[in-house]
Amino acid sequence: MNPPDGNESFRARRRLLGNMVSATGVSAAALLGLNATGANAGTPAKAGAITLPAQPPSAPPDELFAQARLRNYKTCRSSSWDRTGGNRDAFPVEPGQSFTLLDTAGAGVVTHLWFTISSSDPMHLKNLVLRAWWDGESTPSVETPIGDFFGLGLGEYFVYQSELLAVAPIKALNSYFQMPFSSAARITLTNEGKVRTGSLYFAVDYVSLPSLPADLGRFHAQYRQAAPCKGWTDDWANNGSPGINERQNLDGKDNYVFLEAKGRGHFVGVTQAVLQNQSGWFGEGDDMIFIDGDKQPTINGTGSEDYYNGAWDFGLQSFGYQHNGAPYMVDPERIGGRYCLYRWHTESPITFEESIKVTIEHGHANHRSDDFYSVAYWYQTEPHAAFPALPAADDRIPKLYAAGGKAGPAPIPKG
Repeated sequence: MNPPDGNESFRARRRLLGNMVSATGVSAAALLGLNATGANAGTPAKAGAITLPAQPPSAPPDELFAQARLRNYKTCRSSSWDRTGGNRDAFPVEPGQSFTLLDTAGAGVVTHLWFTISSSDPMHLKNLVLRAWWDGESTPSVETPIGDFFGLGLGEYFVYQSELLAVAPIKALNSYFQMPFSSAARITLTNEGKVRTGSLYFAVDYVSLPSLPADLGRFHAQYRQAAPCKGWTDDWANNGSPGINERQNLDGKDNYVFLEAKGRGHFVGVTQAVLQNQSGWFGEGDDMIFIDGDKQPTINGTGSEDYYNGAWDFGLQSFGYQHNGAPYMVDPERIGGRYCLYRWHTESPITFEESIKVTIEHGHANHRSDDFYSVAYWYQTEPHAAFPALPAADDRIPKLYAAGGKAGPAPIPKG
């Protein structure tokens, strides 16, 4: 076939454009992608041409100036530095002694905690207790073994990094929670064990301010444990045994409780440690969060690994990310298996106006009897509800219990 005549093709395109202009009032120049004033910048706009409204210049994004913006606070630190100018930059902490890490008046925000500890006590992470009071309150807003506060809930060190907590090599504990106070702040560490802590190194970084905005909650951290959780049966072969998955739990009865608080605030996350008393996957339990007195869960999850934003038993491998992780995993799905987990809700903290109860099942419908240890972190108005009594130091030490279930009872270690 011969190609079409070039002139005829050009004339056909002109007729098409002319018909479109007549129908729409749009200039041929606009249809051809020329500017609104024609092919040449100096040519006046013709009747029917499209003219775009002038756009005001947009403000540059604030992030462009974030690092350069001048601050109006005073940077401060309370630390274990040697007051003589020497290199003895640590303090001993005797059994029963409470050591004051920070005691300051006025308004400010604690921005960073750092510790490293030298102790011959193999369970000093469970025996040393961190407490904090804001604005002269009578009971602490923070009360937790120091290891649990930093996500080391089984008394063992490991290295990991997350948005709010990190453990750097070797045995360096870091917290990046913001902890505001309007008139005073006091932070202590108490040795509730039986062994002297040889060297406590610490730094509490904070800023002082003329005053605080009125809409700030106060930081809280609360330790809880169930050793063991009270499963409703010890007669089962696996998590899918008849009668297990069919059991219903719609109201969270007998769930493990991370947090129960009253007031107005927001929940920002949790660290959890698990010691398995039974074989198989410990995490068939769903997270259930009750807000402002709801009788049914306001938020209902699909499994423990799902709450920690993993999947399928975590693939039996450790991991750690900005918002979620299982950075410590030893002998998973066996008696004696150990896990440390965390989940931060900083992308959208879970708010409450009157109350909150944050829970998770221990096995489906609470059929399992493993050991759970946890710290919940949140901000709220004061006064806060009374914390549950901190378990005695010996009771905080992780140990196996005979719990039946898959593979029979767990062995009880001597001593």
